[in-house]
Amino acid sequence: MSMHPQPIPAIPEETVRVAHAVLPEGNVWLQMRDELGTLCEDKDFQDLFPSRGQPVEAPWRLALVTLMQYAEGLTDRQAAEAVCTRIDWKYLLSLELTDPGFDFSVLSEFRGRLLAHGAEHRLFDHLLNLCRERGWINARGKQRTDSTHVLAAIRTLRRLECVGETMRHALNVLAEVAPSWRL
Repeated sequence: MSMHPQPIPAIPEETVRVAHAVLPEGNVWLQMRDELGTLCEDKDFQDLFPSRGQPVEAPWRLALVTLMQYAEGLTDRQAAEAVCTRIDWKYLLSLELTDPGFDFSVLSEFRGRLLAHGAEHRLFDHLLNLCRERGWINARGKQRTDSTHVLAAIRTLRRLECVGETMRHALNVLAEVAPSWRL
C-alpha cells in the first residue's frame, strides 16, 4: 500500500445540508469537526507508508474512524458500517452521502501499521496539542477523574462472582447429599 498525501477536502454541501437537517442540535461528531477540524492530515502519517504500490485509504480518516470506534465501543465491522451509513460520521470524514466506505479489515491494518512503527501516540498528541493551543488544558494543571463508574463495575462483578461461587458450592453439596439428583 502506498500513500500520496492529499489535501483534506471540504465537507460536501449535500452532506452538510442533510446532517444539519437531521441533527439540528448537532452531536459530538458534528461539533468535533466544526470546532477542531480534522485533527490530523495525511502528511502526519506519511512515514508509515511506502511511496509505491496500491493507494491506501486516507490515513487521517482512518485515524478519526479509530478514535470514533473507540469512543463508541464498536468492532471493526461496526465502525466500517458506520462510515457507510451514518451521516454524522460522513460529515466528520468529509464524505459524500453516497460514499460506500471501506472494508473493515483496513482498520486493523492501519492499527497494525501504527504499532509496527511506534506511532500509536500521534493522534493523541495532535489532540493534546490542539487542546493546549485553545487553552482547554494547561501544562502542570490538575486533572481529576471520577472513578465512580469503575467502582460500580467492580462491585457488580464482585457480586456476580459471589453469586456464582454460592451456586457452585450449593451444587457441590447437593451432589454429595443426593447423588441421584445429578442424573
